[in-house]
Amino acid sequence: MVSLKTPLLLALNIGSVVFFIYLWRKRNLLVFFSGGRWWLTWLSVGVITLMDELTSIFYAPGEAFLFIGTEALFYIAFVSILMRFLSTRMVEIAEILDHHKIKGGGVYSFSYYVLGPSVSFIAVASILVTYVLTASLSTVSAVNNGMAFIPMAPGTDIILELAVIWGIALLNILGIKDNARFTFGIFTVAAIVFVNLIASGLFHVDGASLRTMGESVTTVGRSISHTDPFTAYSRIIAGISSVILAYSGIESVLQTAGLTRSWKDISKAYVFLALTVGIVTPLVAALALSSSIDLKAHSTDLITYYAATLNGVWFGVVVGFLASATLIMAVNTAYVAMSELIERVAERYGFHWLIKTNNRQSLYRIHIGAATFFSVIILLTRGNQTTLAEMYALGLLASFSISMGSLLIYRYFLGTKEIREYNTSRLGTLLLFIVLSSSFIYLLIHKPYGRLLWGGATLVLLFIGIVFAKRRAPERKEIQKTDSPMDIIFALAESPADDYHVYFKRPAENIEPPQPGSVYVSFYTPRQGIPPKLNESHFRFPIQRTTLFTRILAILYMLEYEMQDRHVTIHLGWPTSSWLDRLSVGTMIVSLMRLPRRFPHFDFVIEYFPTFSRRGGGARTEAPTTTTGE
Repeated sequence: MVSLKTPLLLALNIGSVVFFIYLWRKRNLLVFFSGGRWWLTWLSVGVITLMDELTSIFYAPGEAFLFIGTEALFYIAFVSILMRFLSTRMVEIAEILDHHKIKGGGVYSFSYYVLGPSVSFIAVASILVTYVLTASLSTVSAVNNGMAFIPMAPGTDIILELAVIWGIALLNILGIKDNARFTFGIFTVAAIVFVNLIASGLFHVDGASLRTMGESVTTVGRSISHTDPFTAYSRIIAGISSVILAYSGIESVLQTAGLTRSWKDISKAYVFLALTVGIVTPLVAALALSSSIDLKAHSTDLITYYAATLNGVWFGVVVGFLASATLIMAVNTAYVAMSELIERVAERYGFHWLIKTNNRQSLYRIHIGAATFFSVIILLTRGNQTTLAEMYALGLLASFSISMGSLLIYRYFLGTKEIREYNTSRLGTLLLFIVLSSSFIYLLIHKPYGRLLWGGATLVLLFIGIVFAKRRAPERKEIQKTDSPMDIIFALAESPADDYHVYFKRPAENIEPPQPGSVYVSFYTPRQGIPPKLNESHFRFPIQRTTLFTRILAILYMLEYEMQDRHVTIHLGWPTSSWLDRLSVGTMIVSLMRLPRRFPHFDFVIEYFPTFSRRGGGARTEAPTTTTGE
């Protein structure tokens, strides 16, 4: 069988080269021009993210082995499936952001939209920690793999790591960035190298390798089945937490959504990742971890050394240089993504001094600060890859947990109303949230370095968010336009009508021409902006730090106090949404049913008025949804 290796590898290489020549000749493969600007295609987004996610294969399997031994073979494959489920939720988030015309920002923009400005700073902290450790860990791994076959004097590795950090910072300050075509070129080389690596690895699989793979599955099975459910679950969580780094970068697709024309491109990019890195990562990890090499001695350069055992030192050098190239690209990605995130936050809160650019349109102050932070982390950890991996995983899981938690909250209130075209199971999202949150808590307890970095970053940014950013929040301008609750009383008091009518309307609904004794009340979220005032009887109030029902109660108590001798009718909208789809509707209606007992002097009406064409003989043109119930 070994005699077939050379001709088979030759055929695979020729086929790969022909395939990529065909792709390179296609027009609009990576970018296209439409609507006055350039857009990235789904393949371009997928390749950019793949190169980011592929870097983890050079350090994650070795670190996972140090944590849980050969069980890493099973859990790396298992978490690959788990990440495919997670990616479907990321597509759902992309659709929501696209629906609300929110371009870019990814997890931060979504958490800001759902959770508000203060809590979103926890997401900012988690994302920043992820970027910091992406750069730090990728730099350390790049040096370890690139210099795997070159002897180094003590301390030389730290000098090289700092040189990489500041070299990439200088390129960004000078405005020199890689583009989609350059990234696709590196991807072409990487794909050919990995085809050779996997094919060679499969040729060298023997009975011992197969036994190691089988033992990984049986060991996990015994550890779960021969104990109580709580212990079994905790062991599963420990296994997931130990290998999660193998799929770092999966959230980057969502971060690039602002560069694509539609959320559907994000969906295609995630499918591309599932069929490439989702298969390659567990396969390469299984081949390397089941081989006969000393895994502990080569945990930092596992894939590079494994390649050398397959096809000789020259192939190990090729894989090592490829690892260094892709890992250095990941460092650059961290710089770019970090600057974009900080720029978005700074623009929102008016920290314009931080985002001042040089004559090359580079955010040089952010890049210098980032390089300093990366350098400090490397010096504090002395370039220890295991310590950096522990810290990295915590920030990654925090980001995943916030995304799933925000999606659950969104679906509770709005269901599939805004995402009819693509939506996922809430039960599945809940299970994902429980698993990811459990993994985060596990690392928070067992990884002190990660706890220190993530906790410190979160506390600092929460302090900034609560103390400084609230004074600069853009929502303040919207809230200042809000009407006063007493305006309702004055409007009714000035009316000559004997009966008063209070209509609770959604901001998007039309209202009737003003009638004597009638007022219209709308509630809005400051993050979405105050709705237009439709007439002098229309009053708008923000929903902030409280629930919609609480705001309704406050207005009703005020009316009860001020209008004791008047006949008041409260008009509420008929709920048309599915209570099963939007659970908040059912909760709201249960609360509304209690209002007549709380306010026995008011009349309550729940009504539905479809809008008909006045000139079209009664043909329906629009069926508005409800007010308070929605």
